[in-house]
Amino acid sequence: MTAGRLVAPLLAAALALAGCATHTENHRRTTELAVGSRRDAESTLLAAVYVAALRSYGFGARTETADDPMARLDSGAVTIVPALTGQVLQTLQPGATPLSDADVYRAMIAALPEGVLAGDYATAAEDKPVLLVTQSTAKAWAGTGLSADLSTLSKHCDGLTVGIVAGHQAPASVGACRLPAPREFGDDTTMFAAVRAGQLTAAWTTTAEPAIPGDLVALADGKPALIQAENVVPLYRRNALTDRQLLAINEVAGVLDTAALADMRRQVAGGADPQAVAGGWLAEHPLGR
Repeated sequence: MTAGRLVAPLLAAALALAGCATHTENHRRTTELAVGSRRDAESTLLAAVYVAALRSYGFGARTETADDPMARLDSGAVTIVPALTGQVLQTLQPGATPLSDADVYRAMIAALPEGVLAGDYATAAEDKPVLLVTQSTAKAWAGTGLSADLSTLSKHCDGLTVGIVAGHQAPASVGACRLPAPREFGDDTTMFAAVRAGQLTAAWTTTAEPAIPGDLVALADGKPALIQAENVVPLYRRNALTDRQLLAINEVAGVLDTAALADMRRQVAGGADPQAVAGGWLAEHPLGR
């Protein structure tokens, strides 16, 4: 047989193998559940958590980042999107007033578009705005035998100076206290230093922020709540998940808490891969146990 006659069947075989490989890869991607997220660290980490949960149940899943994952969920381009309840509610109903976690969750569900449903929200995992003050301020505000919390803010509303990192948002009021416009800072470190130096009375951050310093005091939000809830919740396409797939993402709500979320964010901020971090956390907190 001539060289030319040998090349033709070899080329055909190579093309066939390449076609099979492409088909296999395409099939794998189409059978995997796409979990969408924004491009920020917290959103990509939460997407990785739900991917890890699905994989632990034996389902193929992958993350996909987008500028507007909710729009991709609405169109069916992704099947699941992790979110925070209050943020979703404010996006769908700007100015909505519910504050407690249960009330925010119910209002969010009622506001979701027709093709989108919500899974179980994590009652112990939140990332809501929180005010930090110095220990001396907390002690002065608390009074004898008491602990300072957000309810004491109304007694010290006049003359407050509050800081926030540029690009972040915070409530304009807390209960009856209408807060002054916050001073903006370029980063957390500079802002926290301003609190310690007495240049600020308080500084806004969030409950799952990994950089909260141990020497400042977070003013707890008691009951009734004064700041709108921001609990972790999975949103998903209607009729797109099997019962076991839904069980996998819902079980995250029973094991994830704010401390774990902050710790995982700290690892990612240090350069760790979000999927590896999520997988490590889930290995220590297996679902279905």
